[in-house]
Amino acid sequence: MVQQVLINDDDYYVPDANQLVTEDDTPVDNFASEKQQRLLVGSLYSSLQSQSFLAAANVGVYHTDGQPAIVPDVFLSLDVQVPQNWWEKQNRCYMVWRFGKPPEVVLEIVSNKEGDELGKKLKIYEQMRASYYIVYDQNQQLGEKLLRVYELRGRRYFETSENWLEQVGLGVTLWEGKFEDRQDTWLRWCYQDGNVLSTGDERAEQERQRAEQERQRAEQAEQRTQLLADRLRAMGVDPDNL
Repeated sequence: MVQQVLINDDDYYVPDANQLVTEDDTPVDNFASEKQQRLLVGSLYSSLQSQSFLAAANVGVYHTDGQPAIVPDVFLSLDVQVPQNWWEKQNRCYMVWRFGKPPEVVLEIVSNKEGDELGKKLKIYEQMRASYYIVYDQNQQLGEKLLRVYELRGRRYFETSENWLEQVGLGVTLWEGKFEDRQDTWLRWCYQDGNVLSTGDERAEQERQRAEQERQRAEQAEQRTQLLADRLRAMGVDPDNL
């Protein structure tokens, strides 16, 4: 198990979690964004079960003392885990000084032009030093691009045409298909070969199809065996005594 870095040094200043707003209980989102967030987070937990990571939607990230939390639509942080007692105040959201690092990936889904995803939010994530910042603009509110990927190089973000996130070992891709009975274009995580990370339902369907294929192969083998036995009997040969 990967050991999570929590700062406990008495000489290191740690903000008082009791003074921080870890939740405000007033989320307002739309059906499309909520489902997209769930697809991104759920497929990680369904497909990367052997890895240690933390992924969440609409959970606050505290990055600088004295500054309010920023709330990515989705974030992914590698080699960390939610503390056992997640109801304790200091464990309810992602505090960079407790986890020892910012999330590797932060992602925003554009709903309107009010979020300032390419302005204020980009600067905050850049200062927070998240390795990658992804902006999914499915309705092209901010321009012609559906997908923007920014990579941290030194102290600044640079937009890249690469959708493969080398430091994370995952990529993102636009995928046409059905998720929870909704046919649409979805943003999905993918492997380097382009195959998307499966959801729990997709994995179950894949297992069902594999089992069905195995059953069909077994039936075909049995039919071939029976056909050969019938031919041997027709030739006067008892197949049971061979």
